Amino acid sequence: MLPLSLFLLSLLPAALAVGTPFGQATGTTGGGSATAATPSSLAELTTWLSDSTARTIVLTSVFDFTSNEGTTTGKICKPWTCSPNPQLAIDQNSWCENYEADAATGTATYYTAGLTPLKVASNKTLLGKGSNAGIKGKGLKITGASNIIIQNIRITDINAQYVWGGDALQIDGGSYIWVDHNYFQHIGRQMVVTGYGAVTHTTFSNNVFNGQGTYSATCNGCHYWAAYFTGSGDVITFALNYMYMTSGRGPKLGGTSGYYQDIHIYNNYFVSVAGHAIDPGTGSKVLVEGNYFNTVTTPILSDSGEFYFPQTSSEASACSSSLGRSCVTNTLLSSGSVSGAVANALNGFTDSVSKGISPMAASAVGAYVQANAGVGIVN
Repeated sequence: MLPLSLFLLSLLPAALAVGTPFGQATGTTGGGSATAATPSSLAELTTWLSDSTARTIVLTSVFDFTSNEGTTTGKICKPWTCSPNPQLAIDQNSWCENYEADAATGTATYYTAGLTPLKVASNKTLLGKGSNAGIKGKGLKITGASNIIIQNIRITDINAQYVWGGDALQIDGGSYIWVDHNYFQHIGRQMVVTGYGAVTHTTFSNNVFNGQGTYSATCNGCHYWAAYFTGSGDVITFALNYMYMTSGRGPKLGGTSGYYQDIHIYNNYFVSVAGHAIDPGTGSKVLVEGNYFNTVTTPILSDSGEFYFPQTSSEASACSSSLGRSCVTNTLLSSGSVSGAVANALNGFTDSVSKGISPMAASAVGAYVQANAGVGIVN
């Protein structure tokens, strides 16, 4: 009798990522022509993701790591005193003492798996089949790897009550990475985050960031820690994503002196953001075009980074001198106003990829993203 993994492999002879990587991820091939295979256990998935073999890994169900490594009981603090259901913070690396010394403390028990993400090595394609395949209770981590595709998977339920309970996707240095058509929800810390290593040639597209949940740092049922790009030279496309019921870091950019981040944010649909969406910090240059902000308290913060956010035809036309094309205006519906944009931000987007992008009109974004983002659309 064939082993289960070989039997499943025989059923998946032609599984490939759907579509073509675009934006900064152009040219990414992932596992390439490697024969598709479905892991038969948590252990096999762990090994396949981290080994040095080019692979196309197809998940046909949810791989639940939640209780696989048991639980940990340790110190926590309570930085947020709002109500109802504030998140608590695990005292990871003495965070409570160093940053919230005045907060009340206690102990709590949480799942260990969330704190130890799955390593993803180079030359991997990770695909979900259908609308209910993915990873639960544990995230993914890319460290200095390249040529990776992650498409059509759910990553959910990682110690959602606890900040520092785990990220859904960490990338600390890497290139040629396409994160497409995925779904993130109920995450303790960041849904996606870069570390201090530069992340280049990378695109986040067609993903759903669902911030609706019981626990929140802002006590309003909206997740604060959506996305954070802070590497030493991040160059990222963030396009066609659905940012729903978040309250901050959607995304946060920069923040470290001497680092830079050039982030192109276009054709995303921001809905019911009870706080701020985009937060450009120190070192970041952000081009925000063709997005639709629907009921967003603060679409973009005027922080220490530089951003260009065209709202009029003249502001859109001003892009021509840097990009060789006009930008596409953003739309604000029942949302806060935006000011503080600077044309100097466009200097981060003079490369051929940024110049060659043709965003759709913001008026078309809502319908398009709702119909096309998330799982079950491809594969």
